[in-house]
Amino acid sequence: MSADLFAGEPLAAPLAERLRPQALDEVIGQSHLVGPGKPLHSAFSSGVPHSMILWGPPGVGKTTLARLMADAFDAEFVALSAVFSGVKDIREAMQQAEGQRALGRRTILFVDEVHRFNKAQQDAFLPYVENGTVTFIGATTENPSFEVNSALLSRAAVYVLHSLTEDELGALFDRARAQAFPELDFEPAARERLLGYADGDARRLLNVLEQVKTAAQADQQADQQANPRRVVSADFLDSILAADLRRFDKGGDAFYDQISALHKSVRGSNPDAALYWLVRMLDGGADPLYMGRRIVRMAIEDVGLADPRAHEVTLNACATYERLGSPEGELALANAVLYLAVAPKSNAAYLAYNAARAFVAKDKSRGVPEHLRNAPTKLMKNLGFGADYRYAHDEAEGYAAGENYFPDGMPQVSWYQPVARGLEQKIADKLAHFRALDAESAKVKQFAKAPKITAVEPAKKS
Repeated sequence: MSADLFAGEPLAAPLAERLRPQALDEVIGQSHLVGPGKPLHSAFSSGVPHSMILWGPPGVGKTTLARLMADAFDAEFVALSAVFSGVKDIREAMQQAEGQRALGRRTILFVDEVHRFNKAQQDAFLPYVENGTVTFIGATTENPSFEVNSALLSRAAVYVLHSLTEDELGALFDRARAQAFPELDFEPAARERLLGYADGDARRLLNVLEQVKTAAQADQQADQQANPRRVVSADFLDSILAADLRRFDKGGDAFYDQISALHKSVRGSNPDAALYWLVRMLDGGADPLYMGRRIVRMAIEDVGLADPRAHEVTLNACATYERLGSPEGELALANAVLYLAVAPKSNAAYLAYNAARAFVAKDKSRGVPEHLRNAPTKLMKNLGFGADYRYAHDEAEGYAAGENYFPDGMPQVSWYQPVARGLEQKIADKLAHFRALDAESAKVKQFAKAPKITAVEPAKKS
């Protein structure tokens, strides 16, 4: 009979729960918060708990820190999940907290996914936070500036938690292996593969380790191995992991952070970095057509008239994806991103548009000058509409030098300032020439309006 590597009573709690730190110095990661002299370390040592918002991606220790705070202050720990809890659950939690307060005991109220509560539900906590019935700890993966009510946010300190680094995940891996399944040997490539799969998420790492344990057990039983040890290779991992999907919240901050990185890589003319972020997002499950829309925006905002072809290239890439799908369509998006990255850059049109919008939003309504008005009827012509309008095509160089196209009395503006790159260099030269023609025209008009000095004949001698 072969030895059973995994003999023993099964444990009901998942590995992530069994390995949850029992003291602050056992926490892996977040050294900027829990290290000696850091904010949460000082808070735990102060003897006075305070309300806080823990903002960070999944699996980085938000729940653990809340539980440790309750232990540190010998407080009742009451947990709510905004996904499953309603008004009734909130009311019962507050009643429980009031009962503990009557007994002289603090309550730590932990609200997971607090951003999923609506404004009214978040407001329901305010009186209890203000009168000290509960110390509020909210956990969120979303930016609290946008997702947590300002009233509640103003009563809580915000602490930002980071994804675990590879070294921190490695330390967690070593701890889990030593405590939970020391009989498993991991090849270096397998260990590296697991850490990459975890993608900074401690819970994900521990969950996949449990999958490895279950798969190894089944594999051993199928092969009737006599050797009690099991070597886990990278190929074995590939056979049991469904897909190497990155942690990617399509509506969360990680999503917009990566979009920002892509946009800034394009703007910074780094084709390799731009391609990396595009592939990262597509690999993480981003909608390719959404990516295409954002790429079109980059062409308009950051390339602009320095290379008008960029707009056409990006629109064609979107059309290609709509017609062909994956993978040809994704390659078209990659071509567009690379084109934008190496194209000359100008945000002159973007800045000009925003400046014009800001002016119009604050300015009064100005009438159209009579010489620019439409005059389709005899009456309108008799009123002077369109009179003295100069048809540019009939003018020298196709330009009516000195003509005014703004409302009467409007201050002089110069919103569009072409850059000295790409096609806009030629545009700048052309506009400079037109301005010179305007200036010459103004001199001619000024001269024409100047009073004429006529010669006076000398008086004849009598």
